[in-house]
Amino acid sequence: MNPLETPLGFCSNFLFVPGTRPERFIKALDSGANGVVLDLEDAVAQEDKESARAAIRAAWPTFSADQKKRLVIRTNSPGSQFYSADLILAQELQVACLLIPKSESVDQINGAALVLENTAIIPMIETAVGLDRLREIANANQVLRLALGNLDLQADLGMVCDPQETELQTARYQIVLASRLAHIAPPIDGVTPSTDDLERITDDAERAKRMGFGGKLCIHPKQVPIVQAAFMPTEEEIHWAKRVIEADQASKGGAVKLDGKMIDRPVVILAKRTLAIAGKH
Repeated sequence: MNPLETPLGFCSNFLFVPGTRPERFIKALDSGANGVVLDLEDAVAQEDKESARAAIRAAWPTFSADQKKRLVIRTNSPGSQFYSADLILAQELQVACLLIPKSESVDQINGAALVLENTAIIPMIETAVGLDRLREIANANQVLRLALGNLDLQADLGMVCDPQETELQTARYQIVLASRLAHIAPPIDGVTPSTDDLERITDDAERAKRMGFGGKLCIHPKQVPIVQAAFMPTEEEIHWAKRVIEADQASKGGAVKLDGKMIDRPVVILAKRTLAIAGKH
C-alpha cells in the first residue's frame, strides 16, 4: 500500500479532538469534518498521556474502515519522553496518517517512516528550526503535506501578531512554496483561536485558500462548515480540474499540455483535490 494514496491529501479541514475524550471521537467524525485529528499532544496533560493512548487504542476497533481513513493521530514532539510510545501505538493501530508536531529535521520524519511504512506523515512546522529546514522536511519519506502550527511558531519567534497574523505571511508563503517544490499536496494552515468570531474564521480560511493552502486546522466543530465553505471550489475551478484529469488520463501519465501549460503531478493532485472538495470525484 502506498501511504500517500489517502483521501487525507485532499481534505480541506481537520478537526482536533483530545485523546482523553473518547466520547467525542464519533461526534467529530459525524461533524462534517473531512479529517479528524486524535490529539496526544497539546490537548492532553502530561499525567494523562498514557490514558489518552489507552482511550484511542480501546476505541479503534469501533471505527469503520472508512472512518479509519479519515483519522489522524497527532503525536507528542520528537525527542519528548512520550514520542516513542506514540509511535508504537500508531504502528499497532496501523494508522493511515500521523501528524508530527514541532518537526525539525529530515531524520525525524524518515525515522518515523521506517517504523510506519504504510502511514502518511504530516510534519507540523511550528519552530524557527523547522521553518529553516522546510525544504528537506517537505522532501522526507512519506510526507503527504505540511501543516503550520501558527501559535507555537509565533511564540518560538517571539512575535506578537495582529489579528490577521500579518507577521506570519512570509512563513506561510515559504510553506506553500516548499510544498510545491517538493511535489506534495498543498499544506494545511494553522488554527483560528476564536470559536465565536465567525468573520475572523472566514477571513482566515479565505486567506489560506488565496495563499495556496489546501486546508485548515479546526479546534471546534463550529469552525468546520465555515472552513469547508471557504475552500469550496468555484464552477470555473471545477471545470478546470475536470479538464486536467481528462488530459492526464488521455496521456496515460505521459507529458501533456493544457492551455499551453505542462501538467505535472502537483497540478494533477490539485485537480483531484478540487474535485474531491467539491464532491465531484
